[in-house]
Amino acid sequence: MFTDRLTVHFEKSITTSPVGFCLYWMQQSQRINYNHALAYAIELSNEYKLPLLVYFGLTDDFPEANERHYAFMLEGLNEVSKELQKRGIGFHLVKASPEVGITDYIRNAAFLVMDKGYLKIQRKWREKVIKKALTTEVLGVYELESDLIVPIGMTSVKEEYAARTIRPKIHRYLDQYALNFRMKSVIIPWSGEWFEALDNQLYPKAIHNLNPKMIDEFLESAAIDHSVKKSLYFKGGYSNALLRLHAFIEKGLPHYDEGNSPAFVVQSGLSPYLHFGQISALEIYLTLQKVKHIRNEAYNGFIEQLIVRRELAFNFVYYREGYDVFETMTNPWAYRTMGLHDDDVRPYLYDVEVLEKFATHDTYWNTAMKEMVLTGYMHNYMRMYWCKKIIEWTPNFKKAYETAIYLNNKYFIDGRDPNSYTGVAWCFGIHDRGWRERSIFGTLRYMNAQGLKRKFDMKKYIERIDKLI
Repeated sequence: MFTDRLTVHFEKSITTSPVGFCLYWMQQSQRINYNHALAYAIELSNEYKLPLLVYFGLTDDFPEANERHYAFMLEGLNEVSKELQKRGIGFHLVKASPEVGITDYIRNAAFLVMDKGYLKIQRKWREKVIKKALTTEVLGVYELESDLIVPIGMTSVKEEYAARTIRPKIHRYLDQYALNFRMKSVIIPWSGEWFEALDNQLYPKAIHNLNPKMIDEFLESAAIDHSVKKSLYFKGGYSNALLRLHAFIEKGLPHYDEGNSPAFVVQSGLSPYLHFGQISALEIYLTLQKVKHIRNEAYNGFIEQLIVRRELAFNFVYYREGYDVFETMTNPWAYRTMGLHDDDVRPYLYDVEVLEKFATHDTYWNTAMKEMVLTGYMHNYMRMYWCKKIIEWTPNFKKAYETAIYLNNKYFIDGRDPNSYTGVAWCFGIHDRGWRERSIFGTLRYMNAQGLKRKFDMKKYIERIDKLI
C-alpha cells in the first residue's frame, strides 16, 4: 500500500523500545479516509506500541490567505478533530506557522510522519522540519504521498509538455496505485490522565477539539484579509464533500460530457475539497468505478479532469521552480509571441477595482466574476474565458498574469492550488500550442463573447448566477 508513496528522510537504528509518541504532521491531506500518511502513522505507532498524535499548524500569514479560505479549511478540520478523537488518536491544532509550531512536538516524538506537499512554500516547510528533526531524538522521519493517485515521481521524473504526453504514463500505472485500503485502529489510544497532563503541561496552547464558536473566534482574531467572507454556497468538510460527490453521480455525471455549457450545473464542485485534501481523488475514482450505466463519454470526460489534468497540474508546479512567476511560468514560443504583441493597443483597459466590481462592458465576463466573488467557484469553461479577457483588457502580459493570479487566489476557495496556477499559465500558453496570429494575443489561444453566445445558452447562465444574489 505504501510502495512508492513513502520517502524515508532518515531512520536511526533502534536498540531499545522507543518512548514518547508517534507524531503525524497533517497539512496537505486534511482528512481521515484514504489518507496514506495517517495510515502509515497508525501502523508505525502500533508496531512500537506508541500513542499517535496528529499535529496541525495554523498560520495566519499564509500568502494571500483570507477569511473564505480559512473558514472552509477550519470547517473541515472540525470534522477531522472529532473523528480522530473517536479513533483514540490525539489532535493538536496550534496557532503558529507549521514549521515553527512543530518544534516542541518533535522534541518529544519518537517518529515523525508527514504528508507530501507540492507547492514551494509547502516543500520549504518540510525541509526546515527535517533539519530540525535531525537535531533531536526523533528516530525516523517519513513522508507519504496521498493526494495523487499515481505518485508524482512514478508518473514522470520531469516536467511534462502537455496532457497528451502525461496521459499514457498515468494510465500505465493507474490500476497499480488505485487500490482500496482499510484504516487500522490504534493499539494505544491517546486518552487518560497521563495524556491530559501531557496536553496541559507541554502543550497548553494547543486546541484539541474544534467547534463552530472556536472557528468564529479564530476568524475574528486572525491577521488575515477579512474583506472576502466565507462562501455561503460551499461548506467545508469530508461529509459535505461526500454529499457533493453523490449528488454529482446522480445528477451531473450522466451529462458530464455535455458540461462545457455554463448554463447547466453538471460539474462536481469538488475542487475546493480536493484543494484542502478533505476528500481523496482516489476515493472519488474508486466510488465512480462502482457506478453502473454511465456512458463512457461522460465517465471518461470526468476521469480526464480528475486524474490526468489534475496530475498534470501537480507535475507542472513540482518540476517547474518558477510556476508562479510571469517570467518563468510558460513556454519559450509563448514568450516570443507575447513580446511581439505586448505593446498592441487594447480597446478596453480595466484596473483591478473595476474587475472586482464586475463592471466591465462584457456581461458574460461580469457574470463569471460575480459567480467567483459570491461563491468562491466558477464554471471551468468560464474560468478560461475569464482569464483570456484579463489578458485583453490589461496594459501588458505581465500585468495581466499578476492580475489573474491575484484575483484567482483571492476569491476562489481552491486558489493557490496546482490546478489554479496551471490554469492561469495555460491561458498564457503552457500545455497548449500556437494558434493563428492576431492582435494582442499573437499566437496564444483566443476566446470571445461571440463564441460563448454561439455555443451556449448564455442567457440561462446569467439568470442562474443572478439568482444567487
